[in-house]
Amino acid sequence: MPKTFTHFVCQQCGKASPKQLGRCPACGAWDSMLEEFIPSAAPASTKKNNFVGASLSRPKKIQDIEGDVDERLGLPIAEFARVLGGGIVPGSIVLIGGDPGIGKSTLVLQMALQLGKTFPVLYVSGEESERQIKMRAARLLTGSGTLPDKLFLVTETNLDIIQGHMAEVQPALVIIDSIQTTYLPEMDSTAGSLSQVRECASRLREFAKSSGVAVFLIGHVTKEGVIAGPRVLEHIVDTVLYLEGDTFQTYRLLRSVKNRFGTTAEVGVFTMGERGLTEVPNPSEAFLAERLVNSPGSAIAVTMEGTRPLLVEIQGLTSRTNFGNARRTSNGVDLNRLLMVVAVLSRRLNISMGEQDVFVNVVGGLKISEPAVDMAIAAAVASSFRDVSLRADTALIGEIGLSGELRMVSQAGPRIKEAVNLGFKRIVIPKRLNHKANWPAGIEVLEVRTVREALATAFTSEKKG
Repeated sequence: MPKTFTHFVCQQCGKASPKQLGRCPACGAWDSMLEEFIPSAAPASTKKNNFVGASLSRPKKIQDIEGDVDERLGLPIAEFARVLGGGIVPGSIVLIGGDPGIGKSTLVLQMALQLGKTFPVLYVSGEESERQIKMRAARLLTGSGTLPDKLFLVTETNLDIIQGHMAEVQPALVIIDSIQTTYLPEMDSTAGSLSQVRECASRLREFAKSSGVAVFLIGHVTKEGVIAGPRVLEHIVDTVLYLEGDTFQTYRLLRSVKNRFGTTAEVGVFTMGERGLTEVPNPSEAFLAERLVNSPGSAIAVTMEGTRPLLVEIQGLTSRTNFGNARRTSNGVDLNRLLMVVAVLSRRLNISMGEQDVFVNVVGGLKISEPAVDMAIAAAVASSFRDVSLRADTALIGEIGLSGELRMVSQAGPRIKEAVNLGFKRIVIPKRLNHKANWPAGIEVLEVRTVREALATAFTSEKKG
């Protein structure tokens, strides 16, 4: 019998240690070092590949390789296809993560129901029974069609048995829900441990590459909001997607943080309802639908999500603090960005914020990281502080510098065009030096140099009669 050794592995970052540690020295996570066994002999999975369709590798000339470079499985869910880069690449392995209850299983089941009409699809669940999945599928299809005859369901966590099901069904798409519940019986560690997740994902990757079958993995996330064992899985898979959103809001955003077959800049927008996730073809219009016009503390920003411009409402609220230290609270924007904007307003515009609690919120549950919304944040906070509303037909674009200057952002043309399509009449942007701009017709483009000029322009009263 081969001798075994033990070591302790961080379940967050994969750092190995010969002894137990309360805190991981690599990532700083507490109580994440778990004991794992290491056999002296290499595991069987490294000696041979048991998947059907596996063969010895041979070098080939690039012109002799079969298959079209643009060959993809068509996906009827347009927002999903946009994030993937146009469809599902055969032989790819995709990881989808997100908070519990955000809609990961619902989204992949909707995809399976669509593709199961054309291709054989195998849905492997380690958390739900076949009956539960069928009940959910019937609810998603209520009034819109019948269950597909090429969608196969199975509840299984043993990867060796799942491998046999793959050989029997010969699917074009395999869904594993979730990778943390799948295990290999020859390994001593428990399901969900770093070694199990790494080895199972590696096996599935070998299967996908050798057979040309696309594999979708659903991954659990940690309390920090990242997929368990993130670095290990991100290096193994081809595409990493995150489904984001507030569970108390209806909007869901599907983002790509890694994509070997497309851009990582695209985002898909959905709404969660009784019949699952529904695509939002015009997100800007949806985000502004409940806007209260001429309300102090409200400003419209134009942000870019990939190649798509989005108009979102930024809400600001200032209130005299009852304590010694004023609070700064942000929802949807980076707190450090808010602190910088408030400091610029205090120092450059003499707006006293030392005794004011400041709250900023992005309507719709969006999370915006780009600095192009700085001007809208400043306008919303100043509007609430002065208790004066901005013009309802005005949008704002621009990054704020520490000196109070405004800096131009990329893709100004598409942003302004989107504002025109939604009926805005004026837009405030940073002034470009030595550049003659050709802005879209139908909107008044107001170019300014500083935050002071921008706020003076945005608060200008509308002309009457």
